[in-house]
Amino acid sequence: MQLRFLCRLSAVSILVITCWSVPAYSQPVKSDLQEVVVTAQKTTDKDKPSSPLTIPSATSAREQLEKVAGGTNFINADEYRNGRVSTIKDALDFQPGVIVQPRFGSDESRLSIRGSGIQRTFHGRGLQFMQDGVPLNQADGGFDFQGIDALAVDYIEVYRGANALEYGGATLGGSINYISPTGYNSRKLQGRFEAGSFGYLRGQVSSGMVMGPFDYYATVTHFSQDGFREHAQQSAQRLATNVGWRIDENLETRFYVNYTSTYSELPGDLTKAAMNSDPTQAAGPLPGPVSRFDRVRSNWMRNFDLVRIANTTSLRIDGDQRLDFTGAWTWKSLDHPILFAIDQLSNDWVGDIHYTNTADLCGMDNRFVVGIAPAYGTVQDNRYINNAGNRGNRFFDSSMKAGQGIIYGENELRVMENLSVISGMQLIWARREMDEQIPLRVHHYDDYFGINPKLGARYDINERTNVFANISRSFEPPSFGELMGNVPAFPEFSTPFDAWTPLEAQTATTVELGSRGEIGRFRWDVTAYHSWVDNELLSYQIAPGLERTVNGTATHHQGVEVGLHATLAEHLATTRDAKPDSLTLRQTYTWSNFYFDSDPAYGRNDLPGIPEHFYRAELMYTHPCGFYVGPNVEWSISSYNVDFANTLKADPYTLLGLKAGWKCERPNGGGFSIFLEAKNLTNETYAATTSLLVNARGQDSAVFSPGDGRGFFGGVEWKW
Repeated sequence: MQLRFLCRLSAVSILVITCWSVPAYSQPVKSDLQEVVVTAQKTTDKDKPSSPLTIPSATSAREQLEKVAGGTNFINADEYRNGRVSTIKDALDFQPGVIVQPRFGSDESRLSIRGSGIQRTFHGRGLQFMQDGVPLNQADGGFDFQGIDALAVDYIEVYRGANALEYGGATLGGSINYISPTGYNSRKLQGRFEAGSFGYLRGQVSSGMVMGPFDYYATVTHFSQDGFREHAQQSAQRLATNVGWRIDENLETRFYVNYTSTYSELPGDLTKAAMNSDPTQAAGPLPGPVSRFDRVRSNWMRNFDLVRIANTTSLRIDGDQRLDFTGAWTWKSLDHPILFAIDQLSNDWVGDIHYTNTADLCGMDNRFVVGIAPAYGTVQDNRYINNAGNRGNRFFDSSMKAGQGIIYGENELRVMENLSVISGMQLIWARREMDEQIPLRVHHYDDYFGINPKLGARYDINERTNVFANISRSFEPPSFGELMGNVPAFPEFSTPFDAWTPLEAQTATTVELGSRGEIGRFRWDVTAYHSWVDNELLSYQIAPGLERTVNGTATHHQGVEVGLHATLAEHLATTRDAKPDSLTLRQTYTWSNFYFDSDPAYGRNDLPGIPEHFYRAELMYTHPCGFYVGPNVEWSISSYNVDFANTLKADPYTLLGLKAGWKCERPNGGGFSIFLEAKNLTNETYAATTSLLVNARGQDSAVFSPGDGRGFFGGVEWKW
């Protein structure tokens, strides 16, 4: 009943504001102000816009995130460029509420916010991944971690949960938006080189300029490493470029071209005993004559080439209204030998039309957003028997189609001087369709419909401090990765099978309460939430490298996300009349408590996948000359389950690190920097992530992916 009332309230709010948003014209108002004479002068380079219309500046983006009535994160790329930039974890570390567990030191990870995609350690799901506001997800909702280059980023926005509604984000976890540099904020030439343990190499060359009404940014990067483990070599080459055309002061269009070619060997999971004995080994064959379980002999890999072409166009109608149009096409060719060899060819198209109106409503500040976000994609999927690393007979052939349409609207009204009320609504339709040719000639399709209302409020204590609360709904149709769950481990010995697994969409209702602010040298970001989840998409391993997904019974996700930053001391080695040096402490703590609600088989067992308590901290000394040094710690405080029956656990761990560097910056923005970084100084053996089981029956199982051992890394960067 409460949900029905919330839906009606949000719908009425959007209808009223939509009617109001049509521009109205009135007679000019008389003014007693004195006449002001403005003399035009010739425009010089200094008079040109300092930032593009299509991409907000870092300053304005941070200010906008701080106004959201819910959990958000802002990450300036300069922060993580002070050290190694290898994995997605390097970029998203120290972010409250964001859990990243990389596999074998790669970009492939378990990436989870509030339990989204908690069972997936590869080819992410449960989040909307974006670049400059354009989704990187395929039309079925899945995304590839390697599709983004953390060095080709100016800043990152994280919208946790339903706070991504105004970007069309409909998932439990929310959205991560990577914002690209442009010619307005990049150097004419920049170079970076990193090297370190396990054969690690990474290099980047980039350039950006403004030339009249045009600007461009382009970067090329190479990454490779032998890996800490056997059969864990990786390499990736990436190109990212964007070109903007400022047609006039109110109209700009920007084109993006991205290319990725990535190669990754897959060492597989170990038992806990094997991991503790030798964490560098690859998973070997299981008992029996079948060698395809041997990752080395059967050459398990995940390789793909990806091309993405996108456009964003922004039109400012007047000072209060603007239209933003986005669109992208992505082509991907996947080569993926595991228990069998997978060949996939994908084409995906996504778009968005986004209208914003910031005109006053009845004399009150107001911000109204409405948009539509369609997506369509096709996948040609062929699978072959893996004969010791070579393709054997084809046993599966299908073509798949995914379509999705989201209509969304959100309104923020300042009803009092310090109080703003936010209401929103999403209408969602999605289709998943498959035509199977081999081994059976069958056709499947499922349609999914959802409504996501949202209601929230923000109270501003002062300009830098607020408290907020909201209640929202999320809706996640299954991706093809979940639906294609009936492929057998040994197809040559199986009777003809139907690969399609009928699944319901996952839905959740979430309440959220929090505060962010700053007092003196202390800054905080604290959020608490509770989600009631229905039909949760729960995946588990049925054979090494092979998963199946089912809809769970009712589950609960609750947690606390804490970020704290404090300047502990200043002028430790500088005089009072000089620019101060400082000692700062930044900390993040994430409590994740996910459990079944009286399940017939598992009762109130915990959901497996991530630690309940996770802490990250860094103590950093910085000097105005550009020198910085400090230790850091990553602490998985408690053990966590790796099966639904709660009979097998991953152990807690503590990792110590150290980072030091020096930045020599010139007044014009150029300069030179160098860094040194040590990771896992105590060489602790630990499971960085795990696969999941239904019931391990208390027996040690091959589900543990060892984290990297002690490593040392360094790098240099030049800006001209």
